[in-house]
Amino acid sequence: MSFYFVKIIQTLLMPPALMLLIMLAGLILLRWSRRYGSILIISGILLLTAASLPVISNTVVSAMENIPALSKEQIKNTDAKAIVILGGGRYPDAPEYGGDTISTATLERIRYGAYIYKQNSLPILVTGGRVFAYMKTAEATLMGKVLENDFHTPVRWREDQARNTWENAQYSYRMLAKEKINKIILVTHALHMPRAVMSFEAAGFNVVPAPLGFHHSRGGFHIFDLLPQADTMKITHDMLHEALGTLWYRLYYM
Repeated sequence: MSFYFVKIIQTLLMPPALMLLIMLAGLILLRWSRRYGSILIISGILLLTAASLPVISNTVVSAMENIPALSKEQIKNTDAKAIVILGGGRYPDAPEYGGDTISTATLERIRYGAYIYKQNSLPILVTGGRVFAYMKTAEATLMGKVLENDFHTPVRWREDQARNTWENAQYSYRMLAKEKINKIILVTHALHMPRAVMSFEAAGFNVVPAPLGFHHSRGGFHIFDLLPQADTMKITHDMLHEALGTLWYRLYYM
């Protein structure tokens, strides 16, 4: 199946596109059935509202971020042989840098990877290719440049072919198997970690998860939790992305 087609379908199944499609279908259906058209429109509005409410997203995201952060002692005393940092996107044509660089999500991951390296000096592999052909530079190349130039952290391996998490795992395993490395510290965001662990264990790795970027609850209920928020919509989008991605990997790859 075309990678572009998968990405298009994935986008249409995510908020707000999914809700907008439901409402559009309702508007079209109004020509033949006012009742059912109205039901679709109202359903789209309710789903869009629910996706932006912290009172709903906080509960779900806390259940999905179920792998705890590593302590300093665990980082220092692990028997892993390498650190693997997953790419999380790019900032294309950044005018302040004169070209492509890493996204905020990727920056968070390499920062934490550099932090782990300072604790145990394990060699680092960065993984991420060019998701689409028009992209000029592989994500791993951008990651390695920032790690070495800005964080003064050496990168031993750059896996620059992968277009998704499953391929990150497969191509990374091929590289590290040549070095007889099986046990790794895997660095990615907490919400993404369950799918990443599933993919890397399926590839053959023994994984020590090192999640970051937890969506901590503010503790207790706040009146603002009942108000629609743009930030919450992004969290809901990411949660659905992980849920559908996990389902897709199980059906397509495993």
